[in-house]
Amino acid sequence: MKEMIKEIEKLKKEKNAIILAHNYQRKEVQEIADFLGDSLELARKAASLSADVIIFAGVSFMAETAKILNPDKKVLLPEESAYCEMAEMVDVKELKKLREKYPDAAVVSYINTTAETKTLTDIVCTSANAVKIVESVPQNKIIFVPDKNLGTYVKKRTKKEIILYDGFCYVHHKLIMKKDIEKIREEYPDAHIMVHPETPEEIQEMADSILSTGQMIKQAGKIKEKTIIVGTEIGMVDRLKRDFPDKNFIPLTMRARCRGMKEITLESILNSLKYDRYEIVLDKEVMEKAKIPIERMLKVK
Repeated sequence: MKEMIKEIEKLKKEKNAIILAHNYQRKEVQEIADFLGDSLELARKAASLSADVIIFAGVSFMAETAKILNPDKKVLLPEESAYCEMAEMVDVKELKKLREKYPDAAVVSYINTTAETKTLTDIVCTSANAVKIVESVPQNKIIFVPDKNLGTYVKKRTKKEIILYDGFCYVHHKLIMKKDIEKIREEYPDAHIMVHPETPEEIQEMADSILSTGQMIKQAGKIKEKTIIVGTEIGMVDRLKRDFPDKNFIPLTMRARCRGMKEITLESILNSLKYDRYEIVLDKEVMEKAKIPIERMLKVK
């Protein structure tokens, strides 16, 4: 592994490349990243890079976002099979029909969507800023795409009408269960349980706090309890343990594992650098249209 890391570092310098990695990546991938963050942090970082090549250790919609914000740079996704199943749930034809049905509504799309979906979007949001983004638009009616759980979370925190799309993250929606919280409450009665807003409403109601991955990092040090239960993809635990070694982080369930995120390995990153695998190529018009709602989000403070 050491030799592989050395070779990756060598190729990065030769090619003026930078590695961006999401908090859900494997521990060893997180450790070699130049920048590690959540979707919002990575989007902001991607918009300000000077590197010639961006290696994106995440899933395809993230690499697409980096390409949209850096159209003249080479953006590489180390594994073609690293994709987000929720992003693929959006049917563009269905979204067009929703826009026609509710002409006075703004389309707020989660960043976890394809470039094509973003072309039909008024403004993008992340789990960290979803409520703020919804509040920032002038329309009082919102078509929220695609995550119904995050949409429900927003709905409870705004007076605006939220029209939910029937999408979800299978990791948060299907693999994190009520029985998991009940069991862990018994095992660790004094622990603080934090969950992601992509979890179902009943899970959120049982937790002590509902936080995006970026917010989990900001809040973990402020939480008084020494033991913190982490209700999101298991890769988040590695990030938290490294940032707060004095606390005890326990995954709510080991089932919460994203197939797409875990496709990427050190070997695939090395091959990506060696052979320019796999370059993100998007239609120019699609990139131009998709960039508008992303930039609108980035301007919201």
